[in-house]
Amino acid sequence: MERRTVAAAAADIEAFLAAQSRQDLLRFITCGSVDDGKSTLIGRLLWESSQLFDDQIAALRSESKRFGTQGENLDFALLVDGLSAEREQGITIDVAYRFFASDKRRYIVADTPGHEQYTRNMATAASTADCALLLVDARAGLLTQTRRHATIASLLGVRHVLLAVNKMDLVGFDAQRFAEIRDAFDAFAAPLGFASVGAIPLSALNGDNVSERSAHTPWYHGPTLIGYLEGVDVTRDGAHRLVFPVQWVNRPNADFRGLSGTVAAGSVAVGDALRVTASGQLATVAEIVTFDGPLQRAEAGDAVTLRLDREVDASRGDVLSHADAPLDSSDQFEATLVWLHEEPGLVGRSYELKLASQWSGASLTAIKHRIDVNTQAHEPARQLRLNDIAVCNIACSRPLACAPYAESKTLGAFILVDRYSHATMAAGMITHSLRRASNVHRQALQVNRAARERINGHAGRVVWFTGLSGSGKSTLANALEVELHARGLRTYILDGDNVRQGLNRDLGFTDADRVENIRRIAEVARLMLDAGLVVITAFISPFERERAMAREVVGADDFIEVYVDTPLAVCEQRDVKGLYRKARAGQIPNMTGINSPYEVPPAPDFVADGAGADVSVLIDALVERVTARTTDTVGIASPGNQ
Repeated sequence: MERRTVAAAAADIEAFLAAQSRQDLLRFITCGSVDDGKSTLIGRLLWESSQLFDDQIAALRSESKRFGTQGENLDFALLVDGLSAEREQGITIDVAYRFFASDKRRYIVADTPGHEQYTRNMATAASTADCALLLVDARAGLLTQTRRHATIASLLGVRHVLLAVNKMDLVGFDAQRFAEIRDAFDAFAAPLGFASVGAIPLSALNGDNVSERSAHTPWYHGPTLIGYLEGVDVTRDGAHRLVFPVQWVNRPNADFRGLSGTVAAGSVAVGDALRVTASGQLATVAEIVTFDGPLQRAEAGDAVTLRLDREVDASRGDVLSHADAPLDSSDQFEATLVWLHEEPGLVGRSYELKLASQWSGASLTAIKHRIDVNTQAHEPARQLRLNDIAVCNIACSRPLACAPYAESKTLGAFILVDRYSHATMAAGMITHSLRRASNVHRQALQVNRAARERINGHAGRVVWFTGLSGSGKSTLANALEVELHARGLRTYILDGDNVRQGLNRDLGFTDADRVENIRRIAEVARLMLDAGLVVITAFISPFERERAMAREVVGADDFIEVYVDTPLAVCEQRDVKGLYRKARAGQIPNMTGINSPYEVPPAPDFVADGAGADVSVLIDALVERVTARTTDTVGIASPGNQ
């Protein structure tokens, strides 16, 4: 009898698991403003779907007494908020993923934080969601963060949104209040392009309209929350084009070379002809290798290793496609950015961009407009601040395989990463490539830099003086040019004040303008370097990122960074232009060293003591540095050493 009971139980379990495997999967997020009840709602869903074990229930009872906010009742939010900081503060900080199932469907739900400072976590969760439960406190109605989360969900391709008007018990289950919030959200969401928008009145704490219809809302005739989730359409348009980002070159031995990655879209089969997007090389799939054995065909989502019939130049960062369905590539595109960092985003500042497995240097070339999350109005902006949503133009240092986000999440989504702190600065969704990027090509010139340098008798260089205003940059730059000119070298000085009277006369002194000022100068210096000149610049250039960008534009081998190290007190004593006096009086709002920072170079090529060193001694040392480098490069004696 006992054996039959065990066998029957095993059969029941097997049948249950088989039924579960046949159910489709819905990924959804709970989002909205802080303290609207997101964690409590997920806890209630877990409770009412009988997904909790006895030890979890016991732990919940114990922790509700220690950390709970519901008196003697269970605090369902504690089922989701697992970090100690979350329990102490009663808020959600990180994204928490939970799994549960109903009779008709399996679910993965992501509980996202409501605080503005954690918006980046909400965006991360929304990127893989099919549906968003947007919670609203019935007492407060729609808030700015509610609208921001709805906007981000729309941008990230979430197709369905349900407005969950929570805490209806605290407004007496007022039907008119529910209708006001629902109608306001319908009007707001109309231009966002969701496939469906719904609304439901509920009390997550008490379970009203969660799994069973509430007696407190006889005026509501829609589905319960579980009923809505069971009916959400998760069918997706199948992607026909193969997208296979290479994540790793698999070389276990000398006889095997495979390209490993996950099929992001489409499918690939043995015998298919593939194209490497960057190089255009073609090869045929000879074998599809997996941990569980070889496959004849791999579908989207499969992690596989492709062995090709011949060696091709492909490595991590390359993207493969079918030979007859090539992917587009571009080094410039328009994108919608969600700015995720406290440090502002500036036009011209250099970042690292990651798209699929591809990395590239990148910068904002234009901020076309910022989106007001409350009205969806387009507003002008000079820089991006934390949680701003804006449409921008992006320029990359090399062409990348890309596509509009609406067509491919894999090739349309990217992040911007700070080059120094490696912090994620922004998440972006490509709207379209800038076609002019493929129509502009570098023109090969018959007279090149090497030919010009041979005529000059020396190599070109860029000597970049940086330091505070009044540190002595221009004095040293002029003295250096005089000495180099006397030795027969062809030179030119790009001085900050002179350039601002012409090329950069349209720029002010905000952080954004300072970045653009240095970007333009770096490009001009590069052109003059190509002419074979020794280019000397004298700019405050206060930000390390922009000096590094200038070094990259010019080329590290041709760039000599000279830091004129003069204490601020000495610079103020000199105050040749009267700028410090005006800044102290509040007449100059962005004076470097006073109310705008100067970032000292961490590893300059040359440090010049601008406070008391003998100028002639400094110039002799600098001349030796410049002429030594020019001699090494050209392979002839510079005029000063003959």
